[in-house]
Amino acid sequence: MKITFYGHACIGIEVSGKHILVDPFITANPKASHIDINTLQADYILLTHAHSDHILDAEAIAKRTNAVIVSNYEVAVHFGNKGVKYHPMNHGGSWQFDFGKVKMVSAIHSSSFPDGSYGGNPAGFVIEGEHKNIYISGDTALTMDMKLIPMRTKLDLAILSIGNNFTMDVEDAIIAADFVACDKVLGVHYDTFGYIEINHDQAKKKFFDAGKDLMLLEIGQSIDL
Repeated sequence: MKITFYGHACIGIEVSGKHILVDPFITANPKASHIDINTLQADYILLTHAHSDHILDAEAIAKRTNAVIVSNYEVAVHFGNKGVKYHPMNHGGSWQFDFGKVKMVSAIHSSSFPDGSYGGNPAGFVIEGEHKNIYISGDTALTMDMKLIPMRTKLDLAILSIGNNFTMDVEDAIIAADFVACDKVLGVHYDTFGYIEINHDQAKKKFFDAGKDLMLLEIGQSIDL
């Protein structure tokens, strides 16, 4: 399983010969100006919620690649009405795709489309595939529901929002890593704009002192699980 960071909360996942893109927000992110969305491959696009900094490039990429958008019912149908293939889900549900199993889990946040219309409930995802399992928190506060995840799935990586103000901060993300029983963490949703800027060295040290490994990838950088 290969994981690529495309900035903000956008992640690319290659597993079982399939390409999955999570929360594509690239063209309006100055820090990701070197990423060309027309070169990105996608068989599936997972969207955690409807905010523009998570769905901005989803329609363009889905129409070019013929990808299936996977999200909550409201977000999935929204893109379905635009002529995009979609698979709707909701909290607690799971589905066996051709790359592995996806379960939608709870997130505490908000969700609305750029025009202010209702965007359903925000969510995270647990992906089980190719003998590697990952948790994508989405935008969320720290929540006790995270403790449910390791009751069903042993994780190899937790992808956690760490930027504070709109989501968990570093300290809460350390607790979240405890809750999901995963000491290997990829941080997302930080530095894109002023509200969520973090001190990288300080964040990594706090995780290290807690016995955990925090990875903060450069945009376009990849890791292999």
